[in-house]
Amino acid sequence: MSTVTEAPPASTPKAVPPRHTGRLAGLLGALAPRARLLGIVGGIVAILGSQLPWATFVLNQGAYPELATLPFGFTGFRLHLVILGLAAIVVAAIRVPAADRIVRNLGIGIVAVAVINGLYITVEGGGLGAITAADGAVAFGSVVALIGGVLAILGGAAGGAERRPELDWKLPLWVEWLLLVVIYVLMLLVVAAGLTSGGQGGVVNPYSGAVFLSFLGAAGGAFAGLNASGLLGYVATLSERHRVFSVIVLLIVALGLPLTSAGTEYWMTVASNIGVYAATAIGLNIVVGLAGLLDLGYVAFLGIGAFVAANLSGATASAVGIHLPFVLVMVISAVVAGIFGAIVGSPTLRVRGDYLAIVTLAFGEIFVRSAQNNIGGLTGGANAIPNIPAVGVGDFRFNDSITIGSVQLPSGVLYYVMIVLLVAGVMLVFGNLKYSRLGRAWIAIREDEDAASAMGIRTGPIKILAFLLGATLAGLAGAFFAHKTGVVAYDSFRFLESVTLLSAVILGGMGTIPGAVLGASILFVLPEKLREFSDYRLLIFGLALVLIMRFRPQGIIADKHRRAELAEEPEDAAKEAPGALPTRVEP
Repeated sequence: MSTVTEAPPASTPKAVPPRHTGRLAGLLGALAPRARLLGIVGGIVAILGSQLPWATFVLNQGAYPELATLPFGFTGFRLHLVILGLAAIVVAAIRVPAADRIVRNLGIGIVAVAVINGLYITVEGGGLGAITAADGAVAFGSVVALIGGVLAILGGAAGGAERRPELDWKLPLWVEWLLLVVIYVLMLLVVAAGLTSGGQGGVVNPYSGAVFLSFLGAAGGAFAGLNASGLLGYVATLSERHRVFSVIVLLIVALGLPLTSAGTEYWMTVASNIGVYAATAIGLNIVVGLAGLLDLGYVAFLGIGAFVAANLSGATASAVGIHLPFVLVMVISAVVAGIFGAIVGSPTLRVRGDYLAIVTLAFGEIFVRSAQNNIGGLTGGANAIPNIPAVGVGDFRFNDSITIGSVQLPSGVLYYVMIVLLVAGVMLVFGNLKYSRLGRAWIAIREDEDAASAMGIRTGPIKILAFLLGATLAGLAGAFFAHKTGVVAYDSFRFLESVTLLSAVILGGMGTIPGAVLGASILFVLPEKLREFSDYRLLIFGLALVLIMRFRPQGIIADKHRRAELAEEPEDAAKEAPGALPTRVEP
């Protein structure tokens, strides 16, 4: 008979030293007493680097003056470094909760800005000539800023691994509402600043891509720091606590985009297209995110809705030759796409996994080839269906500019308002479905179809319903797409578009409403802003996706079920607690 001697309970420490091995562990251990000082010094050095020369030549006299020699100011990437550096100094000095994690993330943002702009200046300058002139002058601002970021990262890593605090402040109702309004307005301004970074939309600026990448690096570091502080989690809790109010404010804030710096005709067109892909991605989220059915031909339903709308809208090249009201066209397009969705969903009764993906891929290819061959004269073939009439009321068209008082809004703003309302309605449908009996049945099928069937769930009809509803939402978005662009061609609905939509769902977060919208926005904006790097645009785009999936596999906005599935196994508290005695077994 053996007895087990239990170890005495050990208190869980507030901060857990980082687990490193070898020389790195020794270095961080030696730097631990000076962690705060390293964070402060790193912020100071980053600010100093922002005001030093970054190039010994002038890249451009007007479009990108921050890359010239003198004078320096607080614009562009220099402003990004100053903000991140000041934040690192303040956080390290006053020792807020989880200060080490915050400083480390801010340091990563500083390093990203320094590397992106330093490499760009060097490449644009033809090599080392960007930093070393013939007269011996040296521009080392990027190097100094990089050192500052590295010092901040070392200070944060050496300080420990304090857990992210769970903030749940209880404030008066009006204060929480006011706080939500301020946060959402700030988010709108940040989005507008990111869209117009490097120049206004439609204005040719050869350096807009580099400026946008720098903005992304700075914004990524700042948001990572806010997440480590627990503030982003508190905002999510606050939004959930006042869900109806948050939805109303978000809708109003989204409608306010034309009043910001992004209120140009170019960005209204881009935003409208983002709305189309966002609504389509939400529909795909039902099929993939909730029901777990891999669909590689989903863009075909968007195309079906678009071609049906084109033929019923009175276009000159339409084979039908009738002109129905816009609302009726939207309904018919959604119904027809939904019927095709149910037809495609029927094979799901007998196939799963990779075989289902092949079936949906085949349907998408059949649709594209049929559209290319102008089957029945309904798709226009290579000539497409052009001259689709714009939506209008009387003599007024939605693609006209409007003036409200002394404010003149760009053309296409009403299309943007329409797609925002459409996306809001689709989000409402998705939200209600997710938490309904049908939504829970989809989730059960996604987790284990055999177990769901054993529990009495009729998996066959429920999977067909997923395809039907997802295709209906895609057809609705396709009808809007046809009227907004004024032309529908089969080139807009190729396999690559299905992959992009699927990537948007996975990147944003499967099973979440904001995730699909955010994923679609990112995947549509990135190629637009990276046109400067025409030869390397797809390389940068793919690398960004790989990095996000490596460090955030559950998506940017993770569903709680996915977060629980992909969470790391918690370590034994006895191993983490210093001085804890191991369990001993005596014979």
